[in-house]
Amino acid sequence: MTPSHIYSGHVTHVRHRPKRHRLNYGVFFMLLDLDELPALDARLALFAYNGAAPFAFHDADHGPRDGTSVRTWVDRQLHNAGIDISSGRVLLLCLPRMLGYVFNPLSLYFCYDNAEQLRAILYEVHNTFGESHTYIVPVDDDGRVVQRHSFNKAFFVSPFIPMDCAYDMAIVPPGERVSVSIAESDTDGALLAAAFNGERRSLTDRFLASALLRYPLMTVKIIAGIHWEAFNLWRKRTPMFRHQPAPANAVSIVTPALGASNGRLNADYPAA
Repeated sequence: MTPSHIYSGHVTHVRHRPKRHRLNYGVFFMLLDLDELPALDARLALFAYNGAAPFAFHDADHGPRDGTSVRTWVDRQLHNAGIDISSGRVLLLCLPRMLGYVFNPLSLYFCYDNAEQLRAILYEVHNTFGESHTYIVPVDDDGRVVQRHSFNKAFFVSPFIPMDCAYDMAIVPPGERVSVSIAESDTDGALLAAAFNGERRSLTDRFLASALLRYPLMTVKIIAGIHWEAFNLWRKRTPMFRHQPAPANAVSIVTPALGASNGRLNADYPAA
């Protein structure tokens, strides 16, 4: 059975302060085995790897975003962080290019060793300023259904959220379902919560053909929705914060706190 799948579900986003604000929309993510991309290109008529098709994955949309192999980039970051998965699998949960366009607010890389043990999760965050930053979180796969960890914010995402924030993550790694929950807090407490919960579907041309009707212009709607929600927050006179340029070092390593599931930013280094 191919490790690449579709996860179909809903994204929810709730802001708690200063005024409650909520959104909910249907979406699907692809879970892509980075080593399987050429085979998927050959098998699927509606999917292309670094090419043109109704749905596509381009290396230039992720990692260093220069068109070089994302798998090679992931292996390099894991090596720099002291994480060894040898020739294990890397599964990327992301939105695909759809009709030539994609914007991924958050992509997750699940990194498994040769024994199929989860050893790291990489959170790749993009903002609407054309910048990106990746948080590397080492994982001790002890059989827990939910992986929980916390780290400080190091990258500017929204003009309506301050930099002095922390993230609390709760992740159910890909299986029959996948779940990604993010709670963001500032110095005054809980600020917002976002989540994606999806059910696994087979990655087939039949699903992709139906997705063109069920999720028309999905990726365009996501970026349009971000700007629409920003307008609504501005209309509600939500405080705004000046854009802070992305750190010169594009990757942060999160070191788990001793005896706990949360952690701290241990080091930043260039994503060479």
